[in-house]
Amino acid sequence: MEHIRVDSKIRLEQVNTSMAPVIYEAIDKDREYLSKWLPFVEYTNRVEDTKAFIASITRNDNKKDLVYSIYYQENFAGLIGFKDTDWVNRKTELGYWLVKNMQKKGIISSCVAKLIRFAFRKQKMNRIQIKVAAGNLPSEKIPGKFGFTFEGTERQGERHKNGYVNLKVFSLLREEMKQ
Repeated sequence: MEHIRVDSKIRLEQVNTSMAPVIYEAIDKDREYLSKWLPFVEYTNRVEDTKAFIASITRNDNKKDLVYSIYYQENFAGLIGFKDTDWVNRKTELGYWLVKNMQKKGIISSCVAKLIRFAFRKQKMNRIQIKVAAGNLPSEKIPGKFGFTFEGTERQGERHKNGYVNLKVFSLLREEMKQ
């Protein structure tokens, strides 16, 4: 099990199925808040749904996603991780979410900074992208904070319960990483 210490208050722990009840409980408690920007919330109606998601990203092959539970002062705060990693071309996407009461504490900024360094230095990635639903202004600030370049809009790139939303695509190359 991989752990990453972000700072004295934040640690990341690679997800596993034993975490499903805690993750599901957080989603269920903040269902209305999270569902505005996260389409999977609508389909997460039982702990088993969360277990199935975790199983799908932790399978034992070279295509698994690397996803971490975020703990802030030892309380579950959300998830962050890499998805759709292309090892041949050394590129990945970084995604994240936090429960409502963990917002505005600098948690995501700290975690993103740590995982950018991890991806470029340890995983030898060349490109990291972040996709943000158009209108999700708090999430959109994150790539800007780390020097990501806005590349354009993936039109109707994600299906939400009220229809499709555009995704703003941001990227950062290894050579652009701030030391």
